[in-house]
Amino acid sequence: MAVAAVTEISTASQESFKDAINKGFDQANNTLSDIEAAWVKEMKVVVKGGRVQEYRVNMKLTCVVQ
Repeated sequence: MAVAAVTEISTASQESFKDAINKGFDQANNTLSDIEAAWVKEMKVVVKGGRVQEYRVNMKLTCVVQ
């Protein structure tokens, strides 16, 4: 039987949601091992002057515990 740990992270990008997700996953992959899945829990934008300034995501990452 496998046991999994779930870690929630938040990340942001000035480019896009996809870029924010990739940056967050890449950073998490440096410190977490055996990431099996990622779930984007929430997406939001920061708007200033009627324009999107930043894309933000909250993600949950699932890692198998050895």
